Amino acid sequence: MVSSTGTSLLLAVPAAVVGAASMGLASAAQARATKEVAVGKILDPGLLRGLAHRPLWLIGMIATGAGLALQLVALAFAPLLVVQPLLITSLVFAGVISARLEHRPLDGVMVAGSLICIAGLAAFLLVARPSGNADSFTSGTRPLPLAIGLTLLTLVALVVALLARGSARVLGLAVATGALYGVTAGLMKIVAGQARSGLAEPFQNWTLYLVCVVGPLGFLLSQNTFQQGRFLTPALAVITALDPLVGVAIGVWWMGETASSGPGALAGEAIAGAVVIVGIALLSSRASHLDQVQPGPDTAAGLKASKGAA
Repeated sequence: MVSSTGTSLLLAVPAAVVGAASMGLASAAQARATKEVAVGKILDPGLLRGLAHRPLWLIGMIATGAGLALQLVALAFAPLLVVQPLLITSLVFAGVISARLEHRPLDGVMVAGSLICIAGLAAFLLVARPSGNADSFTSGTRPLPLAIGLTLLTLVALVVALLARGSARVLGLAVATGALYGVTAGLMKIVAGQARSGLAEPFQNWTLYLVCVVGPLGFLLSQNTFQQGRFLTPALAVITALDPLVGVAIGVWWMGETASSGPGALAGEAIAGAVVIVGIALLSSRASHLDQVQPGPDTAAGLKASKGAA
């Protein structure tokens, strides 16, 4: 007989993986569409107005909706610590789809970097051995330190994005996006738990309304990130790695979920995190190398869009 926990995982894990595939499709489609509109100021809503007329971007929006719905299903049946790391697989889906949309072969080094990132997150999950399935804030936690840390991280990343150029700007945008996405995921876990008590329940709590602010802000930043970088995979690797790590932190610090915290486990988690960083560094260096070798079709597309808007 399958236990209730096993049944929950049978529902949650496929939902999370298919949701990751949907988000990978969404990222690839949206990234391609952002190259077809003029580059504007960071956080300018006009970018979304321009994208709204692009069929490829609308396809990405449909895929985003499907991915978020599946993520909610997964969060309703499994802990945040289980669901969030599975979302890192969207990186591979996005890389493959992006290559197809750009009519170029898959780059072996970028594929290797993506797999390294996924391996690091998978190792983190195995070492952390998450448990618990909280769907509300725990009264005994201390929310302020993490809240302050995430706020500072987001603000510093945005300052870097505003002041820097090139890869540093893309990195700042990606970090801010990943932090906001992770916070959104944590809040969505609360909303999913409230919805299980009744469809009207989320509308009676502040969490849903905060999601409606943080989520769209993170989404607008993601579109800026995709537009500023030539290659999707490096920026998306930062986003999809930081997103679950922030989600894990919220699960532990705010919602009472647990993870292994012994010296050996902490060392293993640190090593797994270092593996993710190595994967991101490999992706970034490869992207820089390819940028120097040839300008690429996305640059030409962006120039055409800028001329058309002038």
